[in-house]
Amino acid sequence: MVQIYDFVSFFFTILLDIFFREIRPRGAHKIPQKGPVIFVAAPHANQFVDPLVLMRECGRRVSFLAAKKSMDRRWIGAMARSMNAIPVERPQDLAKPGSGTIKLQDRYGDPLRITGLGTKFTKELLVGDQISLPKDVGTSAVVEIISDTELVIKKEFKDLKALELLTSPEGSKYKCLPHMDQSNVYKTVFERLNAGHCVGIFPEGGSHDRAEMLPLKAGVTIMALGALAANPSLDLKIVTCGLNYFHPHRFRSRAVVEFGEPLTVPPELVEMYKRGGAEKREACGKLLDTIYEALRGVTLNAPDYETLMVIQAARRLYKPTHRKLQISQVVELNRRFVAGYMHFKDNAKVSEAKDKVMHYNTQLRYHGLRDHQVNIRMTRRHAIGMLISRLIQMVFLSCLALPGTLMNLPVAIVARVISNKKAKEALAASTVKIAGRDVLATWKLLVALGLMPVLYFSYSVMVFIYCGRFDFAFKSRLLIAWAAWALIPFVTYASIRFGEVGIDIFKSIRPLFLSIIPGQENTIDDLRKARSELQKTITSLINELAPEIYPDFDSTRILDPSPNDRPSRSASGTNLAQTIFNTAAQPINQWLGKDGRFEWERADDSDADDVFFFLNPAGGVQGRSRANSWGGAYTPSADGSRSRNRSRTSSFTSGQIQLGEGFKLEALTELPRDKPFAEVTRRLSISRKHRHGLEGMTRSDTEENEEGHGRTTNGGASTPPISVSQHADGDVVSKSKDV
Repeated sequence: MVQIYDFVSFFFTILLDIFFREIRPRGAHKIPQKGPVIFVAAPHANQFVDPLVLMRECGRRVSFLAAKKSMDRRWIGAMARSMNAIPVERPQDLAKPGSGTIKLQDRYGDPLRITGLGTKFTKELLVGDQISLPKDVGTSAVVEIISDTELVIKKEFKDLKALELLTSPEGSKYKCLPHMDQSNVYKTVFERLNAGHCVGIFPEGGSHDRAEMLPLKAGVTIMALGALAANPSLDLKIVTCGLNYFHPHRFRSRAVVEFGEPLTVPPELVEMYKRGGAEKREACGKLLDTIYEALRGVTLNAPDYETLMVIQAARRLYKPTHRKLQISQVVELNRRFVAGYMHFKDNAKVSEAKDKVMHYNTQLRYHGLRDHQVNIRMTRRHAIGMLISRLIQMVFLSCLALPGTLMNLPVAIVARVISNKKAKEALAASTVKIAGRDVLATWKLLVALGLMPVLYFSYSVMVFIYCGRFDFAFKSRLLIAWAAWALIPFVTYASIRFGEVGIDIFKSIRPLFLSIIPGQENTIDDLRKARSELQKTITSLINELAPEIYPDFDSTRILDPSPNDRPSRSASGTNLAQTIFNTAAQPINQWLGKDGRFEWERADDSDADDVFFFLNPAGGVQGRSRANSWGGAYTPSADGSRSRNRSRTSSFTSGQIQLGEGFKLEALTELPRDKPFAEVTRRLSISRKHRHGLEGMTRSDTEENEEGHGRTTNGGASTPPISVSQHADGDVVSKSKDV
């Protein structure tokens, strides 16, 4: 039955299709289609946009827990209530600065006793409330208030920064956080789950723009264990969700949403929860650890920005050059590279490779090049011709994008100003945000949502007034104005698409200039040689170390998409606009593509989009495989030969490190490296005879092939049959079942 939720969700899906260039889900087939589900999502890097993205991709109606502070806002609250959000009052939203300062008089003898200077504990705090230190370096609950200047806390402060503040002569400022009774929230959650509905929660407690997940709150465990304790027959599942953005706050960026395997709560934890006390806390702790590890399986947490840049560069060097990887594969490779790096970071060879990659990145930045542009070779004459063609294309696309750009410029300016202002306010009110970037996308969408209808209506009024100069009838003027109002969104969308292509072309101009400037050829050649050597180093290093953490590692396999991955859910209205645009722009696309532009700046796999907070996971790698991809395995066949395992289980899901669902792995070329090409020709000939039953094939040959499961013998040597396929790029690829 259609609900208001569905209409609102459809509307926001259209907005997301416009704001993001691409949103790709991964693992959505794992989500139970019926029954109660708790969606646990992290990282919460995009405030109100995160739940919209998750609702769009999960295929279920989800009631998200939302801060009551946000739901008290007029428009945001109205939209949240239409989406069945559950309000939660958070202690930090009601925090108040405490009077005076607090100190820790006896750090070692009595670390739980807090004394105050000019404090009013009896008036500002109650037993059960919390005191919080600046910059979120420590929080502890109050168990006893002795006087206005003395109290006892539940757990001692152990963070070095917290101890430094509390042992300083002047003491530390603090905030008073009231104790919140969340029984009504849990009651609402239990009712939704018992009705077979879905509940969504961001267990970090709030949005942020940090480079790692924040500590998880225990509320999600109370929801799951409490619901099962009250209704043991409830078939409750917990599904972890990794929300991964490429530049989360930027217009027309990309995102990958990965869903983990559904988790079932062990019955023994439910029994421990029922017994209460220390066992209840232990049960919550164990379940929280399980959820945290599951979230790590669908997210990537780089220890620092520098490591993240090195990992991304290594991934680009490792993959086939000028082969298109879709964003879900980029995310998955980044995660696996981080897992490998964290495991071997103390290895001398890894440290040396890291230094080389950092130096290579520095050289690229100095010359204004991108990694995928280094290996492109062309003559100066060809470069000049391509440069002229690109400049003409860029001017042409700029003219096409200009009308929509000018019409929407007021919205862009206002959205930028307001979102930056809100980011500063959020940063000032938070102890965990770095720059407040997590609120930028939300406010850009909200401002556009409010201003664009008004602006477009103003344009239609202008058209109506302008038509009055030509003595049109009133109905004709009204019809023309209405047509203009309906046409403007399509003009806007077309401008966005043309502008994107123009920007891609602009990014390819600099390497073309370097190709035609005398004396710069040596610079490009040096970079090309450095890249080649670095590529060999990384390939060799991975082939050497990867088997230690991936026992079924196979250097001849290449990453392929998961067979269960699907394109993102998209609103039909946006699909219609895309279809109209693609049809109308087909001649332009053919003209733009004639010089191989996307060999220079490919939007889908460019390192331009590699800077994002959380990299996490259809698409396939086109062309030939390389001898340096992770996955797959050789297994001995019955006759002792080495036969390639055709299991769809990726090597990344086995071994010492579990990284969630892996891609199906398949080599696009599997010819033996130690055989001459004449041997390949001979096997091709045998394969043709075997497949087509030519006259020269004897009955005994056929029987022998059948007994050997399709294997043809020649001089006592076993030779597996191979198949030949023609790829889209014209390459003939041979496949063998036993290489």
